[in-house]
Amino acid sequence: MDWDDLRIFLAVARAESLSAAGRRLAMDASTVGRRVARLEGAVGAALFLKTPQGYQLTAEGARLVAPAEAAEQAAAAAAEGVRADAGITGQLRIGAPDGCANYLLPQVARDLCEAHPGLEIQIVALPRVVNLTRREADMAIAVSPPDTGRLVVQRLTDYQLHLAGHEDYLSRHPPLHDLADLQGHRMISYIPDMIFDRELDYLSATGVETAQISSNSVAVQMQAVRAGAGLGIVHDFAIPFAPGVRRVLADRIALRRSFWMIRHADDRASRRLTLLAEALARGIRAEVARLEGLLPTAGDGRA
Repeated sequence: MDWDDLRIFLAVARAESLSAAGRRLAMDASTVGRRVARLEGAVGAALFLKTPQGYQLTAEGARLVAPAEAAEQAAAAAAEGVRADAGITGQLRIGAPDGCANYLLPQVARDLCEAHPGLEIQIVALPRVVNLTRREADMAIAVSPPDTGRLVVQRLTDYQLHLAGHEDYLSRHPPLHDLADLQGHRMISYIPDMIFDRELDYLSATGVETAQISSNSVAVQMQAVRAGAGLGIVHDFAIPFAPGVRRVLADRIALRRSFWMIRHADDRASRRLTLLAEALARGIRAEVARLEGLLPTAGDGRA
């Protein structure tokens, strides 16, 4: 049985689509389909059932997943042995919520690539939890630890969030002295039914029930705050990227959240991924500390 065919089989099993698997493998969908058919011929059984929802594993296909993943791990270990003295190379795909992906990972990826010229980093910014079981990424950053799955979870760092507004907006609207004053202001927050993690329910900390402007993206919310559209709870580490935005009511509204690194349990045997995870963790901790350190002491923070 050809390992390369097994590799393609796993990609289709995880993506549930020939075209999506092809994009991950840098192949066209027709080639992926032919390779799957060749593997099915070799094992003498259909491995997938095509449905309106995509390619679903048959019973025979499901039984092949574990041996194929074992072969995948063996191939990765062999490749690591060959290039052990050549530095960290190859592709690393990181899944992260868009706040981390927009404001932290670009700088961390820059430093990693400078330290390891043979490394290729892909950043997947998704407004949901990345599915490592389906290998959507090699490792993921999350805002709360998962409670299911064969995963390795590591707490990375805490970070701060505060209510903030742009100076132009604040100069055109009533001053803020207490939480009650927020009733006279326009709020920016998440779309309520698109909050994929309870840790993202920031608006409840303000006592305001409804946001006039909302998005499922942290970056969009920050851009709305920067545009003077209203007040929003934003990451402290994002404020240095938005000139004119400053914290308000900092003595009344101050949230602390954590980032968590999540890896598939099978990847613990990979020295390469372990080294990259350690470097990524150090980079994120340092970048959060650096960016939050650029802000003045919150103090009273009244507008």
